[in-house]
Amino acid sequence: MIGLISDAVYKLIYPILVYAHKKAGYSDDDVNRKAGYFASPDLSGNRVIMFHGVSVGEINAIEKLVKKTRETFPEAKIVITTGTNTGQEIARKKLSDSVDFITYFPFDTPECVNRFLNKINPDDVLMAETEIWPFFAAGCKKRNINLYIINGRISDRTFNSYKKLKFFFKPLLKNYSGIFTQSTEDMHKFLALGANTDTTKRMNNLKFDITPPEIDFDFEKGGRVFLAASTHSGEDEIVYNAYKKLKSKYKDLKFIIAPRHLTRLEEVKSVLKEYCLRSTGASLADNDIMILDTMGELGKMFAFSDIAFIGGSFNKTGGHNPLEAVIFGKPVISGASIHNFKDIYAIIQNAQAGFVVKTEVELINIADKLLGDKDFYEKTSKAGVEVFKAQQGALDFVINVLKDKKFYKP
Repeated sequence: MIGLISDAVYKLIYPILVYAHKKAGYSDDDVNRKAGYFASPDLSGNRVIMFHGVSVGEINAIEKLVKKTRETFPEAKIVITTGTNTGQEIARKKLSDSVDFITYFPFDTPECVNRFLNKINPDDVLMAETEIWPFFAAGCKKRNINLYIINGRISDRTFNSYKKLKFFFKPLLKNYSGIFTQSTEDMHKFLALGANTDTTKRMNNLKFDITPPEIDFDFEKGGRVFLAASTHSGEDEIVYNAYKKLKSKYKDLKFIIAPRHLTRLEEVKSVLKEYCLRSTGASLADNDIMILDTMGELGKMFAFSDIAFIGGSFNKTGGHNPLEAVIFGKPVISGASIHNFKDIYAIIQNAQAGFVVKTEVELINIADKLLGDKDFYEKTSKAGVEVFKAQQGALDFVINVLKDKKFYKP
C-alpha cells in the first residue's frame, strides 16, 4: 500500500510507479490524472458527492446507488473515480449519463491528493468495499469532508494481516465519518481494527438491491427447464453432456442454453446439433432444446427455469451474476471460477441457495438431487427468496446517510 510509505520515499519510487502503470497498459494521460493533473471540472456552487469504485465489480455494485443519488439529489454534482482502466471503461459506459465527471482516484501521496481535492472539493466521498488510503483519508479529515466506506468487507486473509498493524489502522479509521459493512462479521472486523463504534454499522450488500424484471411475454415450458446462462467457449459441451445424462432419467426435462455472446451462435449450434431458436418463436412444448438467441430476455427467462447454471465459471472468466436467477427463487449451480462475484457466492452458499462445483460429474450430481428430491429443491428455492429479504435495504441505507444533515459538512 503506497500510503504506508512516507512521502519522501514515495518521491524516490514515483518514476518506478509511473513505469509500472505504463507497463500495465495505462496511458500517459491516465498516469497524469492519477497524479492529479487534469482540467478542473465545473463543480462550483453545488454539493459534490464523490463515489469511488476501484474496478469493474465495485462500479457494478454502486451503479444503482449512483443513479438513485442523482434522482434523490438532482442539484448535486456527482463525481466517479476508479483505480483501474477497466473500471474507467465500465464507469463511462454505464454512468456517463448519470454523473458530472469521471476520472481516476489519485495516487496516495499528499501532493497528488491535494491536487485532486483542490479540483474536486467534494462534500461527501463514498468508497466502495475496502479502499483504505491513509493520505487521502487524512486529507478528507483535514478539509472536513465526509468520508465513508460503503458496502464494506474484509476477507479473513486481509483481516489477519491488518490485525498485526492495528496500531496503524486504529488512528487511520478514525478519519472516517462512517464505515458501513455488508455483514455483521465484516462490521466486527472493522471494529476489531479500531473503527468508531458509533459510526460503524451493517448496511447489507448493495448487489442485492435489485428487483426482478417484469415478465412481459408468455413462455410454454412443456416440462421442467434446465437453463444454462451466459456460457462461454468450452462450457457448452459440459452443460449439454450434463443435460443429456439428466434427460435419460427425467424425461420431462427441457434445456435452454444462452451463450454470453451471440457471435458464438454457430459454435453452440455445432455442439447441440438438434435445437430450436427462440428468435423463431419456437416453443419447448414441441422441442427439448432451445438456444436463446435474442437480446434482453435472459434475465426474464430465469422466471421459467427450474435450475440455472451460471456460465463463465468453468473457465477463467470469473463467473457472472447469479442473483438474476436467485431473485426468482431458482437454485443456481456454478463452476469454481467465480472470483468476479465471490462475495455474492459466499452469501448464497452460506444460505444454501446455490452450489459451486468443480467438475461435470459434480454438476450432474447436484442437479440430479435438485430434480429428484422435492423437499431439497423447495428448501433451496426458499433459501434464495429469504437471502434476498435478509440482504436488501443497503441502497436506502446509504441514501438516508446522505440525507441526514448531521452527516453533511459537520
